[in-house]
Amino acid sequence: MTRRPTIAVALDGAGWHPAAWRDPSARPAELFTARYWRDLTQFAERADVDLVTFEDALGLQSSTLWSTDERTDQVRGRLDALLIASFVAPVTERIGLVPTVTTTHTEPFHVATGVQTLDVASRGRAGWRAQISGSPLEAAHFGRRTVPTIDLEALHRGDSEQIRPGFDEAREVVEVVRRLWDSWEADAIIRDASTGRFIDRDRIHGAEYEGEHFSVTGASIVPRSPQGQPLVAVLGHQTIPYELAATSADLVFITPLDDAQSVSILGEVRDAEARTGRTGRPLSVLADVIVVLESTPAAARAALERLDEQNGSPLTSDALIFAGTPEQLLERIDAWTALGYDGVRIRPARLPRDLEQLADWVLPALGRSDAAGTTLRERLGFELPENRYTAARTSAARQNGEAA
Repeated sequence: MTRRPTIAVALDGAGWHPAAWRDPSARPAELFTARYWRDLTQFAERADVDLVTFEDALGLQSSTLWSTDERTDQVRGRLDALLIASFVAPVTERIGLVPTVTTTHTEPFHVATGVQTLDVASRGRAGWRAQISGSPLEAAHFGRRTVPTIDLEALHRGDSEQIRPGFDEAREVVEVVRRLWDSWEADAIIRDASTGRFIDRDRIHGAEYEGEHFSVTGASIVPRSPQGQPLVAVLGHQTIPYELAATSADLVFITPLDDAQSVSILGEVRDAEARTGRTGRPLSVLADVIVVLESTPAAARAALERLDEQNGSPLTSDALIFAGTPEQLLERIDAWTALGYDGVRIRPARLPRDLEQLADWVLPALGRSDAAGTTLRERLGFELPENRYTAARTSAARQNGEAA
């Protein structure tokens, strides 16, 4: 049986078009309410979306990268993604919940315990999209260090070394987080009232990490969560982010703009896996796409043009901007999966309008997910990992038995 492609939906404000809050379907008065995010997530779950991601950043949205603007006609402000995911966790049952948490200024310990708690609250449906901040303005919110300004023109010409320090730090953050997630073995909690033993101290381990950016000892405060290792995702646009994904992530979201890039970028991701010596399961690769869905191509183009007019300029994005019919989007998804993509992450231009179109026309054509199990790892075909300390003890016992 052919596995259905993974369908992720990226939730962000009123949608991915800056003028989406003015669309008739929008709910601008509720953007900063818990009910709004509950409704979107529950609707996506009923439609059989595999996972939703929640966008986040450490600074206000802006029409210019890594700087502020004076616009008053676009949505500004957001709720914390990890807290949104934790709120909707108990009121959903099957859908994966993947908040964005920035690595640049957030301590690994706080990331680890927050995502572990989400995994507990969701009964094993948590993930984490690790994001790097290159904004001096965001750094100023913390006041602990300065971040050099990125030369965007040089970056677009291919000079990517200037961003390497931030991604090297992110790699260390993910490593520390993964060690903390493993710091409690599954049987560390005993709860034996007759002997007065609540925990087995021999089953709790320190992270004991020493790197260029972090020195971390001690264990997490959260016992081992249902997945053990929640899935880690990275959004990548070039070699250095692809290498971070290859060394540290389970999923990578990429942004091909045409058929040629669909082939070349997937090849770059696989090259990064080989170059970094990745072992085990390959990365699950999902193509990102902004969608405006209507019943006819003309209606979709008109809807996008209307939003662009309200915004005062055409929508620009790192990802493909797709304005068309559900049938055309299905053809695009089929083309990506035929090339070897594991699925797509759909960015609805308008919320809830394009999410509703996706639910009514696209997902039914793809069929229901046949994944077994209740965790996000199981839903996406990942095995539940063995704790590193449990594995080491089992290996040592086996070797001692063989020696005897």
